Amino acid sequence: MSKVLGIELSAEQIATIFSRTGLTYSQQGADFVVQSPSFRYDIEIEEDLIEEVARVHGYDAIPSEAPVARLRMLPLSEDLRPRDEIRHLLADRGYQEVVSYAFVEEGWEADFAGNTDPVRLLNPIASQMSVMRSSLIGGLVDILASNINRKQARVRLFEVARVFKKSAEGFDQPEKVAGLAWGTRQPEQWSVKTERVDFFDAKGDVEAVLYPLKPAFRKAAHPAFHPGRCAEVLLNEQVIGVVGELHPKWVHDYDLPSAPMLFELNLVAVEQRGRVHVQPVSKFQPVRRDLALVVNEAVEVGAMLSTFMANATAIVKDVALFDIYRGPGVAEGQKSLAFRVILQDDAKTLTDDDVEAAIQQLLAAAALAHAAQLRL
Repeated sequence: MSKVLGIELSAEQIATIFSRTGLTYSQQGADFVVQSPSFRYDIEIEEDLIEEVARVHGYDAIPSEAPVARLRMLPLSEDLRPRDEIRHLLADRGYQEVVSYAFVEEGWEADFAGNTDPVRLLNPIASQMSVMRSSLIGGLVDILASNINRKQARVRLFEVARVFKKSAEGFDQPEKVAGLAWGTRQPEQWSVKTERVDFFDAKGDVEAVLYPLKPAFRKAAHPAFHPGRCAEVLLNEQVIGVVGELHPKWVHDYDLPSAPMLFELNLVAVEQRGRVHVQPVSKFQPVRRDLALVVNEAVEVGAMLSTFMANATAIVKDVALFDIYRGPGVAEGQKSLAFRVILQDDAKTLTDDDVEAAIQQLLAAAALAHAAQLRL
């Protein structure tokens, strides 16, 4: 007896089927050696013969049993987050997932990625799909335009997909996650003032995606983004993406009523979660000190925060910006930055001397690195 697609057949039954279908055969033990006639161009390989036997015997005789296989759950490191978690996180923040073509217009590559030498297709399916994308931004902008044309007043989109670039070894195919936000910050309602989404909304979404890791942001230039509203995203001093407002030229050229906010991050970096470190809550009250520092207009807040944290003592738990002031009392070309400093000791109540020493160390570091002066 032989088994064909789960059907038990004797050698005589198989021989009968070959004879009925005009297939010349010979038997070598339990095996059949079959010669297909010239007019049976559909029979070339062994699998074609199996299909022929099943067809003649009857497809309805094939048992409808589910296949059985041993499946083993692959381990996921504690340091990594599942991709579904990334998708759910963005969905929870109001974004909707989209899937766009990997084949794009050549103009998109030049406009949104500054790529004048993209991966070209030898046989594109359409003239406007002649190259492979090296960025997800073009697809998101195109989908935004389609939604605006259909009278959507508020759009949040994200995509997790692969991009394609030329490299010294041939081609590189990294995966990225990109997002776009356009329209009002919140859905229209009576209790919240209508405000348009801005750079800091997109920056906050990037921080939420990367949490509990704390990214740094550095002013940058990118062909897709507004010259003064664009920042690189860094983790451990490594650039992992970009966030900002779409360049005014592309807003005009692609006929958008206003600029969307976008971000694009390397998926490998987003998947790095880092381990959670648990520590007890201190029994001692924290101390807050506010520092208003006058600096040159060109000084970046991110650089000052990095300086503070690099020179902070163990009792400095957090430093955050809460106000920026320009106007009377501050010289032209300068600005006043107000920082909130939280100090706390896990073992004792802080004294005035402890607090003063920590604050003076921060002020000295800011003065040395950024020529910052206390605002009087």
